[in-house]
Amino acid sequence: MKHVARKRFGQNFLTDKMVLNDIIDAIGPKPGQAMVEIGPGLAAMTALLIKQLDHMHVVELDRDLVARLEKTFPREKLTIHSGDALKFDYGQIPVPAGQKLRVVGNLPYNISSPLLFHLADFAHLIEDQHFMLQKEVVERMVAPPGSKVYGRLSVMLQWRYKMQLMFIVPPTAFEPPPQVESAIVRMIPVAEKLACDGPTLEAVVMKAFSQRRKVIRNCLAGMFTEQQIIDAGVDPSMRPETVSLEQYVALSNLLKPA
Repeated sequence: MKHVARKRFGQNFLTDKMVLNDIIDAIGPKPGQAMVEIGPGLAAMTALLIKQLDHMHVVELDRDLVARLEKTFPREKLTIHSGDALKFDYGQIPVPAGQKLRVVGNLPYNISSPLLFHLADFAHLIEDQHFMLQKEVVERMVAPPGSKVYGRLSVMLQWRYKMQLMFIVPPTAFEPPPQVESAIVRMIPVAEKLACDGPTLEAVVMKAFSQRRKVIRNCLAGMFTEQQIIDAGVDPSMRPETVSLEQYVALSNLLKPA
């Protein structure tokens, strides 16, 4: 029986075989590795990954799709976690000694940002992440200071990861076709992130980008004096999108943890 994509789950199923093979090549799965796929859907990518892995895990919210997965793959090859990827504890997945977890998925566009922030809490346990996301979101993730799309997502994720836009995926590669282009992003957790308190950095960045058309002096009024901004190595007349990650970290380190 054909599964009809559900809007409430943000379902768009990848069907283009050439694109699927390009994604598998980018991921490079190998026997013995621990891997989890978020939102396997109709298992187009799962089927290709599982051929090269001894075993893998998937996290799927749609119970109908969980039932399909259970019928399609033997338990010794696939462990299915039926639940919400936004609430899932990725630390519970068993990983061979000396290894870290690899995470992949065609992420639902309607929850992509909160899911990326949820996964960031497990970055110390993760080897790498390869995701299909809305191209616009990936461009924001990898944007350098000075870019029009550089913002909170850029700063907070670049604090945790080295990221690369791998390639663009057209809407025609999906069923049903989404209204936007997609992109594959590679995310590798940084070995040692810049030292600062995460919630404090988040608070500074959120306040800065809440009024991105203003200069940083005005954006951060009430949180920092002009002299403190200067002490952090930031020109008070800069706009939020021109302030680097290192400068936001320097600012956050002037405050006590939130």
